[in-house]
Amino acid sequence: MKALSLAFLLVLPSPLIAQSALPPAEYADRQLADPRQEAQAKALMETLRCLVCQGQSIADSDADMAGDMRALVRRRIEAGEKPEDIRRWLIQRYGNWVSYAPPVEPVTWPLWAAPILLLAGGAYLARGRFRRRPR
Repeated sequence: MKALSLAFLLVLPSPLIAQSALPPAEYADRQLADPRQEAQAKALMETLRCLVCQGQSIADSDADMAGDMRALVRRRIEAGEKPEDIRRWLIQRYGNWVSYAPPVEPVTWPLWAAPILLLAGGAYLARGRFRRRPR
């Protein structure tokens, strides 16, 4: 019983320890001064997947890593890099999964073909189900 109590007391503060004590990146939540550059950055951030949340774009995520990625995108856009070059760099670094629009290549063919095959299968089943039967 003492061991269980000790283990509980050791685990209890773990969420507090897991929080980052570092301040957020400079451009994580601050927009660029140039509205055109900010629009480019925002458009790019909406097409990049948060590596922590996995279902949100980095523009929508509150994760620390998403904030770091937003800051990186904004700094690079401010430095004059093109959004497509930044996307390529992030894909090279984190893989195709970081982008919501994976390229069409042999590895991703199932991703692109699955919706078409599912629709065709559904249409085939619906055709058989709704076909009038002779009375």
